[in-house]
Amino acid sequence: MKKTATRQNRKPIFVVLIPRFEDVANSFYSGEVMRGANFAASRLDVDLLIHMVDRKDHSHWLEGIVDPFLISGILFADIDRDWDVVGKAIRGGVPALVLNNTSDDPFSTISIDNKSAAIQAVTYLAGLGHKRIGTIAGDLNTQAGQDRLAGYYEGLERAGLPKDKTLVKKGGFLRTPARSAAGALLSLKAAKRPTAIFAASDVMAYEAIDVAKALRIAVPGDLSVVGFDKNLEAGEDGVRLTTFEQPILDMARLGIETLYQMSLGLAKLPVKMTLQAKLVKGKSTGKAS
Repeated sequence: MKKTATRQNRKPIFVVLIPRFEDVANSFYSGEVMRGANFAASRLDVDLLIHMVDRKDHSHWLEGIVDPFLISGILFADIDRDWDVVGKAIRGGVPALVLNNTSDDPFSTISIDNKSAAIQAVTYLAGLGHKRIGTIAGDLNTQAGQDRLAGYYEGLERAGLPKDKTLVKKGGFLRTPARSAAGALLSLKAAKRPTAIFAASDVMAYEAIDVAKALRIAVPGDLSVVGFDKNLEAGEDGVRLTTFEQPILDMARLGIETLYQMSLGLAKLPVKMTLQAKLVKGKSTGKAS
């Protein structure tokens, strides 16, 4: 039986693989990845397949999509540190590129320098005179979460500030855990309470600000807060957040454009790109009192 389509007479199809997590439908990161990928696909006149997968069971991630006759490339929005699944796609003959992760191995990646941005966040807060800087860490199963926490620690070291485990709480990039983390930090006795918090996402930063308001801790008078993402102009109380604007849309756009070149054999492999996040000063930070 003859096949009804060939790679020569139909549009290339690229898969955007997104690990599913709580509230993924409202995720700023996932939304920007899909927007950036769509921009590139429209310009290149190629088709996109959005493939949501279970974070807890990676064994099914590639079912039905590792077919070089049908699929021209796979863009991994994240991989939860599972480089084996990327290798499996490549061995199956499908070009693959990973976003928001880096690797010393010969995998193609486009990432954001999360660690350097976190170092800059702590350096900025220390420059305002803050000595007790806490953090609400993101999802430590992701490289972005790990790198932002590592940058926080390195920032403290560069500023000559001690590392205090009581000032480090996990928020997982989610509202409810972040709110609990902020409550734990801001309920410490005044002498041990942080005067500044670096939250690894804006969602978590605004939870910290909301908890501070409930505890009658003034922002930025008594507490400075720095976020990461620049996905909201202001919280419900109107506070414009000091944060880091990360080029997620550009990263995803470059991902599809690069995969397209890879599918044609025109890219030098492995592709390694690193994009920078930009500090955007708002009204949530001030000098230590």
